[in-house]
Amino acid sequence: MSPLHHAPDELLMAYAAGGLGEAQSLALATHLALCLVCRGEVRRLETLGGVLLDDLPAPPVDEDLLTAFLNRLDAPGGEVATLSRSCAKPAAAGLPVLPQPLRGYVGGDLDQVAWTRILPGLAQATVPVRSGTARARLLRVAAGTALPRHTHAGTELTLVLSGGYSDGDRHFQRGDLDFCDGSVDHRPMAGESGECVCLLVTDAPLRLTGPTGRLLNSFLRL
Repeated sequence: MSPLHHAPDELLMAYAAGGLGEAQSLALATHLALCLVCRGEVRRLETLGGVLLDDLPAPPVDEDLLTAFLNRLDAPGGEVATLSRSCAKPAAAGLPVLPQPLRGYVGGDLDQVAWTRILPGLAQATVPVRSGTARARLLRVAAGTALPRHTHAGTELTLVLSGGYSDGDRHFQRGDLDFCDGSVDHRPMAGESGECVCLLVTDAPLRLTGPTGRLLNSFLRL
């Protein structure tokens, strides 16, 4: 099934221009592996950006830096680590649950994830990113379990990797990407048919709301 919820245009433009941090870029690159529509849009934006760059005067080249870069490429195993913005393939039946590039960050598929239980029916695992202040985490939510009601001090990207969840009258399945900010106060709930696994990227802590949630804010770092 093709994703129904896509990345906002402003995120796709920032991604195509290389203007997102590592954690957000990881979420977008993983979404592109599952979404033909957004992958095509990023290709279009990259092509448009290339045309615009062709109209600009060429910047001066640092010959020493260029030589060092080329030598690194020529060295054995000397690839430069990047997040591909356009070459990911869509997931298909029989392939791992975690697509690339996320699988490379985790070190394998879901069986390699070390989960930490934070609430009944809710576990998380940190996805290590090397730069930026945003956090990347995997969340595993048991079937029929609702997350604590919360809003956001910053932004939140949620990418469904398996199962699904509902948020009000919206339903999210594998490959769907949800974007939330401080204007959203919600309580997503995993579907009844099975657990939901998501990639969650936040650039500020979540703020639990409601009487119980406000008490838990001091004890939980979500």
